[in-house]
Amino acid sequence: MSAIHELGALDLWRLLHARQLSAVEVAEHFLDRIDRLDDANAIVHVDAELALARARTVDDADDRTGLIHGLPFADKDLTRRAGQPASLGSRWQAGAIADVTDPVASVLDAAGGVVLGRTAAPELGFAGYTRSALHGATTLPGHPGLHAGGSSGGAAAAVAQGLLPFAPGSDGGGSIRIPAATCGLVGLKPTRGRIPANGGVGQVGGLVTAGAIGRSVMDVALLTDALIGRVNGVTPHALTLRSPERDDGSLLAAAVRGEGRFRIAVMTGTPWDATHDIRIAPEADDAVATAIRALEAFGHEIGEVALPDASGFLGVSGYAEAFTALWRGGAATVPIAREDRHLLEPLARWIIDTSDHLTAGGLATAQLWATELERRVLAAFAPWDAVLTPATALTPRPLDWYPQDGEADFDAQVLHTPHTSFVNMVGLPAIALPVHRTAPAPDGLPMGVQLIGRPGEEATLLAIGRQLERRIPWTQRVVTAMRP
Repeated sequence: MSAIHELGALDLWRLLHARQLSAVEVAEHFLDRIDRLDDANAIVHVDAELALARARTVDDADDRTGLIHGLPFADKDLTRRAGQPASLGSRWQAGAIADVTDPVASVLDAAGGVVLGRTAAPELGFAGYTRSALHGATTLPGHPGLHAGGSSGGAAAAVAQGLLPFAPGSDGGGSIRIPAATCGLVGLKPTRGRIPANGGVGQVGGLVTAGAIGRSVMDVALLTDALIGRVNGVTPHALTLRSPERDDGSLLAAAVRGEGRFRIAVMTGTPWDATHDIRIAPEADDAVATAIRALEAFGHEIGEVALPDASGFLGVSGYAEAFTALWRGGAATVPIAREDRHLLEPLARWIIDTSDHLTAGGLATAQLWATELERRVLAAFAPWDAVLTPATALTPRPLDWYPQDGEADFDAQVLHTPHTSFVNMVGLPAIALPVHRTAPAPDGLPMGVQLIGRPGEEATLLAIGRQLERRIPWTQRVVTAMRP
């Protein structure tokens, strides 16, 4: 049998279910790897005592039907768990301990998961890379001079190093898809409302949803099913605003089958083209070309679709104005006293300071504009089962690439990842797939594509992803790169 860390999450689940492995054995194996091998600064807190106590409880349970029974994971550092650190990646909250557990953590516990600790995130999750004054930079495994992406960069770097079989993350503008693609992994951002515990409903702008990062499409589907929290095929207290037309109750089933022939459009343009000098690197174009060749080989129809524009609607100049207003609206809910803002880093301080000038009318207009953009995008994308873009416009970024100025930092992030945030604004599902490596192969840098789906149709994205995975051996690349 392969070493425990070389096994996919689904394979581990089968062995745990058959009692060929115990949850304690698995937890001890991954805790040892975290202690010895985290060269990328992926894990910022470990609670071995809590993990092993939880593993023993899982082993002793008569019911072994939990969707992730015995499988280890780690909370993102933005997720609260009672009795655990609650720094939010910020010096402002250094030393804070959570007194409550967030629903998304409780859902994974209820599904039988074993929490080992916490994965790195940038301050308050505001960045598309993972670096903070509190915890330092999280780097691309094997490339200490490059960022791992963010804000779920710790989650991705942990999976890529074999410190976790999969990991939950959160995504408000690309924060699952960016680090997944950067680290050569699969990352799924579900439809707004699909994850009842944290799906964007009830938030300012509705941008942020929980999701999953893993080595394979099947592992990501398994963790997403656990996040949804189905019981006997029924999603309790679902907040999904638009129900999927075709759903047999299991995303994992769709990923395992990997069946279907679909109409897939390559998207032209980005929502930031009017305000930023967006340049798509040749490596990003190569990733799209690699995906197209594989998709055509499977018999899918490939076309092209333009991203709609809603500039001028309600007097809003365009996407940049509306998105930043919604981003600031969310930042305005951060409960930090004005006298403590000096503790924030430049990006978070800029976003929060500028949120002071956001009016109720301005926020409402931005939300209405976003709804109009959603309507136009749904209409334009309707003929297509999925829409294809680069996951990132540029290769993984050097550690010194992002300026130490809040606004300039934000602009640099736009240049790196111009295709991801609009998907959050319109609430669609999207998956990042690591289809390509830069030259020289096979040791080049990962480059991925993004597939955007119809509302509630994550199963279609997983089916297409599974087909690509059968042709492009990205899972084996990750295993090969892991240290023993």
